[in-house]
Amino acid sequence: MLFSGSSVANGQTEPPDTVVIPLKIRVGVEVTGPVIYLTDKNNLNAEGFISADLNERIGLFVGAGYSDFKYSQYNYEYLSKGFFLKAGVDFNLLRPEKAMGKYWAGIGLRYGLSSFTCEIPTFEYENYWGTIVTSIPPSKYFGHYLEASPGFKAEIFRNFSMGWSVNIRKLVYTGAGKDLRPIYFPGYGKGGESMSFGISYFLVWNIPFKKIKVEVKKEEPEETQESEIL
Repeated sequence: MLFSGSSVANGQTEPPDTVVIPLKIRVGVEVTGPVIYLTDKNNLNAEGFISADLNERIGLFVGAGYSDFKYSQYNYEYLSKGFFLKAGVDFNLLRPEKAMGKYWAGIGLRYGLSSFTCEIPTFEYENYWGTIVTSIPPSKYFGHYLEASPGFKAEIFRNFSMGWSVNIRKLVYTGAGKDLRPIYFPGYGKGGESMSFGISYFLVWNIPFKKIKVEVKKEEPEETQESEIL
């Protein structure tokens, strides 16, 4: 009588496959903001980040930036500038044997804080007595928001990567009242919107600091049934 075969020999199973993954510290700069500033001197955004791998899938993220925004209409001018800070976690959704420490495709979850001032240096309006020109002095605000950033990064050269992310932000608090939202919120975008969207492009320097072995799960072959032969 014949039976279906097995990969077990002498009661011992095959050892699991493993891959060596380098854990890295990453230092990145966002390049979209400076490029836009070359064509529009009214809007400057500079941003960078540092991240560190905890394992092959999860990394800690800290980002910071500076914003200087100017906006003018026919009867007023608006200025806003300040700093923002983001902290959170990155999740790599690629399988370890595909990522190999060089590729990242996943999502980042962040909590953002923004400290900024805004003012209206000139504001012109008309009333019964004629044209009035006034101003609103600088006011300090401290607000916060949530951010989800799906994206992709790839190592182009040794320890140098490029990547992009789509930024989906949810406003939590502007630092001002519900009826007195700032026009522009550094790190977030338009203060009058409860949601904001953007896209970022990054240049990233990678610093390997440790190597780990990660078990690769084998895909189990489909079981086949063999008929017994008498």
